[in-house]
Amino acid sequence: QEHLVESGGGSVQAGGSLRLSCAASGVTYKRMSWFRQAPGKEREGVAAINTSSDSLYYADSVKGRFSISQDRGQTTVYLQMNSLKPEDTAMYYCAADPLPWAPYAWYSPLGYKDWGQGTQVTVSS
Repeated sequence: QEHLVESGGGSVQAGGSLRLSCAASGVTYKRMSWFRQAPGKEREGVAAINTSSDSLYYADSVKGRFSISQDRGQTTVYLQMNSLKPEDTAMYYCAADPLPWAPYAWYSPLGYKDWGQGTQVTVSS
């Protein structure tokens, strides 16, 4: 059963914008995040949100360009991506965990129980 479903990926030119969505179902998640993985590279944390405290976390590479948010029902998390660069090209994954805390940094994939299937983002120069 899929608990996380991503949508919103696509192809844009550099400088463009995209908004990714991650819809959660069947589980109440306390921490939700976005990761990305480019071919030949490790999966990296992009942004995260604690759905209870609304604490936000961003990778240095996306600060000021990306914004993570959640809807009022706390069932959907969004990643607004502005001023996109070719180096943002990757498969983007939604990750979430029902526990409010984990013994890992927010950007560690080990801290999340559930993962979506991913949505491709391609930025051309």
